[in-house]
Amino acid sequence: MVPVQAGVNATLARHAGRPEWAAFVSFAVGLAGLAAYVVVLRVRPPPLAALAAAPPWSWTGGLLGAFYVTAIVILTPRIGFTLALALTLAGQMIAALALDHAGALGLATRPVTAPRLVGAALLFAGVLLMRR
Repeated sequence: MVPVQAGVNATLARHAGRPEWAAFVSFAVGLAGLAAYVVVLRVRPPPLAALAAAPPWSWTGGLLGAFYVTAIVILTPRIGFTLALALTLAGQMIAALALDHAGALGLATRPVTAPRLVGAALLFAGVLLMRR
């Protein structure tokens, strides 16, 4: 659904006049959908103390998502679905390798190995081929 979301939001940006407004509307609609979901299913909210105990960096997911959605809204019309998604995956692979290697964000350490590096290199080769 990621490429579909990119196209939907790019279309919304053309109508909104700015990619930031398209991202804003996208998140507002997502928030409304999630609100309806938790109300209909009667999902209990977490205790405030539990949320307050979460590390500060764990609250940044929405900001990271907003940055991604805005960037993809800007890029997709300029470079197309395929290259936008390929670059997204390649960037995520670099970040994932580094985060795994460091055992970041409270997850287990998974060292960078030769097969993992080869897999990442093949992904980058794919990006280069798609760019041509």
